[in-house]
Amino acid sequence: MKNIIQTSFVFLIVAFIFSFQTKPGNWRNLFDGKTTKGWRGVYLDHFPDSGWVVKDNQLIHKSSAGKESTSGGDIVTEEEFTNFELELEFKVNKGGNSGIKYFVVERQPKPSGSAIGCEFQILDDENHPDAKLGKNGNRKTGSLYDLIPAPNDKKFLGPNQWNKARILVDGNKVEHWLNDVKTIEYTKGSEEFKARIAESKYNKFPFFGNDNRGHILLQDHGDEVAFRNIRIHTL
Repeated sequence: MKNIIQTSFVFLIVAFIFSFQTKPGNWRNLFDGKTTKGWRGVYLDHFPDSGWVVKDNQLIHKSSAGKESTSGGDIVTEEEFTNFELELEFKVNKGGNSGIKYFVVERQPKPSGSAIGCEFQILDDENHPDAKLGKNGNRKTGSLYDLIPAPNDKKFLGPNQWNKARILVDGNKVEHWLNDVKTIEYTKGSEEFKARIAESKYNKFPFFGNDNRGHILLQDHGDEVAFRNIRIHTL
């Protein structure tokens, strides 16, 4: 009898753990650290043949003299996402530029340069000239690129250091976090959001900011940038 009770108890514990692990919405890796499984080139049906490498559990874009989308191009998740929490670590080289985009939809015709989407900016704020462009610093790390600036006192560790990015999307509410500190928040579709688009480089794209579902993108901006511990859970 004692053995039956013990066996039943163990079975219940295993069943509980299994149900918790398989519950929809739990964290899961988007990058396994060894392969490019789950990723492809934007506007492609395969992973780029050059520009990107997997090394030491990192997904790395190699430097190509700062030329945007010419060395392999941007890469996107094969899946599309709506409401989610994304976390990853990134390390950009000195003077480097990159970004994490979301709500990326591969519309035709294909745009020149990087694909279109809302962007968590990654930049060496001190050494890249783009930091002085845009408006009020809205092209610096942690910003919603060209739209909403991250605060000057944000917790950015600088180039050649691992930094943690977090993007939270819950309906129309969106937040950017840098090293566990929130940098910006906004409401998609709000009058303020629309006004910022009208004053930005995206005002020529009437669809910008309207999508509620799309791919997650890692940008080829011609500089070396590494990503690791990429994970997501859906809300």
